[in-house]
Amino acid sequence: MTMQQYPRSPKALLGGIAHLGRFIDKIKLRNAGQIQDYNYITVGFDKYLVDFLGIDPKAFEQKVLAGGTDEQLLAWVVANGKPHSHEEIAQWSQGLLSSGPKDDATRARFQGRLDDIAKKRGVAVTSLPPASTWADAIELDEGRM
Repeated sequence: MTMQQYPRSPKALLGGIAHLGRFIDKIKLRNAGQIQDYNYITVGFDKYLVDFLGIDPKAFEQKVLAGGTDEQLLAWVVANGKPHSHEEIAQWSQGLLSSGPKDDATRARFQGRLDDIAKKRGVAVTSLPPASTWADAIELDEGRM
């Protein structure tokens, strides 16, 4: 049986930027046919990241698939995206990582995600570690919490 491979945590910062390393991993894993069911580029954290960075997601995808280190890909982002101060990056990253459901509809979707995670683990949802952010839900779903 093959072990499920996950992209790195959205909490792993690359150049101080939350989710960037995960986005790189998602591009590589998706291209390899290993994570077809993940949200990708046009929604969720990917979209927030692309919008914040001001990069062309398809151009970045091609750059990632052409190869290079995290540092080289970060340099590409800096050269091709909107300029941001260290403070702006830190504030954006903190906002992304601390975001959670803000209305009844997203609270219901969040609870549904937690229910799915508990079901996948074969436990009651009340036995899961406390989760209040979307990043927590990702961490739970991928077994890091």
